[in-house]
Amino acid sequence: MKYLSFIIPCYNSSKYMSKCIKSILPLGEDVEILIIDDGSTKDNTLEIAKKFQKKYPTICRAIHKKNGGHGDALNTGIKHAKGLFFKVVDSDDWISTKAGKKLVEAIKIQEIKQSGVDLFVTNFIYDKVGAAHKKTMEYIFSIPRNRVISWDQIRFFAPGTYMLMHALCYRTEVLRKSKLNLPKKTFYVDNIYAYKPLPYVKKLYYLDEELYHYFIGRNDQSVNEKVMISRLEQQYRVTRCMLYDVKLDKVKSKKLRHYMINYMSIIMTVTSVFSVLSKNKHWLDEKDKLWKELRKKNKKLYNDLMYTFLGIGVNVPGKVGETITIGGYKLSQLIYGFN
Repeated sequence: MKYLSFIIPCYNSSKYMSKCIKSILPLGEDVEILIIDDGSTKDNTLEIAKKFQKKYPTICRAIHKKNGGHGDALNTGIKHAKGLFFKVVDSDDWISTKAGKKLVEAIKIQEIKQSGVDLFVTNFIYDKVGAAHKKTMEYIFSIPRNRVISWDQIRFFAPGTYMLMHALCYRTEVLRKSKLNLPKKTFYVDNIYAYKPLPYVKKLYYLDEELYHYFIGRNDQSVNEKVMISRLEQQYRVTRCMLYDVKLDKVKSKKLRHYMINYMSIIMTVTSVFSVLSKNKHWLDEKDKLWKELRKKNKKLYNDLMYTFLGIGVNVPGKVGETITIGGYKLSQLIYGFN
C-alpha cells in the first residue's frame, strides 16, 4: 500500500530536481513519487525523471505531459496518484527526510485507528537566499498539536500564519471530491489548492514538524516582486476563482468560514497591492473593477473583505492611498520575511 503520493511538477528543472527527489526516496515503499515533466524543452528533465523511475521502479514514476503549467501538473498528479494522501513538493524545494518519516508514521497510525483524518498539517521553512535566519511557518498557537480535531477546535490564526500549500497533506479522495481542477498556464494556483478543498476536510491533524523547505529568492521565481507584477493577469484569474468557485455561506463550520474569509482577504490585498506597485493605470483600474464586481456579485463577502484593516488600506484613493498600501507592504516584508 502507498500511504503517501509525493507530486513533483517539473519544468526545465534539471538543475535542482534530483535534490528534491533524493530527499523523499529514503521514505521507501510506503510512498510513491510522481515526477511530472510538464513539457520541458530546454534541458533533460524527462531523462532524469526516467532514470529515477528505472532505478526505483516501485517508488518513482515519470509522467510526461504537454506543457500546461503548474496547476495542470497537479491535476495530472491527482488523476494518477495511488497514495491515500497527497503532498506537493515543487522541484526546487525539498523535504526533511526525518520529518517525512514521522509524517508517514502518523498517517499509518491514524489509518489503523480509523480516525478519519482528511488533512495533515506540518510546518515549513522559508529557505530564503542570503537570509541568515530562516523563518519557520508553524501553527502551534492556531491548531492543537498531535491529535485529531475538527475545524471547530482550531484557534486564532495570526496574520501571516495561514496554511499554504507547503503545509498541507490532503487525503487524495478529498481533492477528488472537491473537484479541484486548477487552471492551465497560470501561476499562483497554489492559493486555490490551499483554499477550495478545505470545506471537504472534516478532520485534521497538526504534526508539529518542520517538513518542507521552501526555497525562495531566485530572480526568476514566480514570487519575485517584478515577476509578480508582470503576471498580474494570472493573479487576477486566481483571485476570481477563489472568490466565485467557493460558496462561503455554505461552509458549515463558523471557524473554518472565518479562516477562509481572512485568507481571501489576504489574496485580495496581494492582488490590490501589486496593482498599485505596478504604477500602471490599467491595473489600478482593474483593482477598482474587481472590488466593484465583488460588491455586485456578493455583497456580504464584499463587506467582509472591504471593512477590514487590509481592505480599507488598499482602497484609500489617490496618492495617499498608494503610499499607505506600499508602506504596509514593505512593513509586512520585514515582519514576515516573504519576497
